[in-house]
Amino acid sequence: MTFRYARHTNNLEKLKYFYTVILGLEILGKFENHNGYDGIFLGKSDLNWHLEFTQTFDKVQSSFNDDDNLVFYPNNQFEFNELLKRIDENCVPIIKAKNPYWNENGKHFLDPDGFHIIISKQKIS
Repeated sequence: MTFRYARHTNNLEKLKYFYTVILGLEILGKFENHNGYDGIFLGKSDLNWHLEFTQTFDKVQSSFNDDDNLVFYPNNQFEFNELLKRIDENCVPIIKAKNPYWNENGKHFLDPDGFHIIISKQKIS
């Protein structure tokens, strides 16, 4: 099974920068003016999941809470440290997670749309 998480945004270019430059995902595909939508697919080419972000002229009204998180699991300590370095270099503030588990087992911050992202250190070998 392949997994896609699709989300509409008002900040397509900011999300593209955030998820590629800061989090290190690859652009797997993109489209322009497909029935009024522009979009990008982000992930890693050798994995069976990706994120899709789309944008139109519609104003997005997102609804989420502090327990709605995208959690990424780096493969090793080096990858975890490199992610934290890019987060710091881009002045993305680390924030306290509502769930104490994530404060003990990862780093919590927000993407340009205000959605919660966690870089977990739980599976680091």
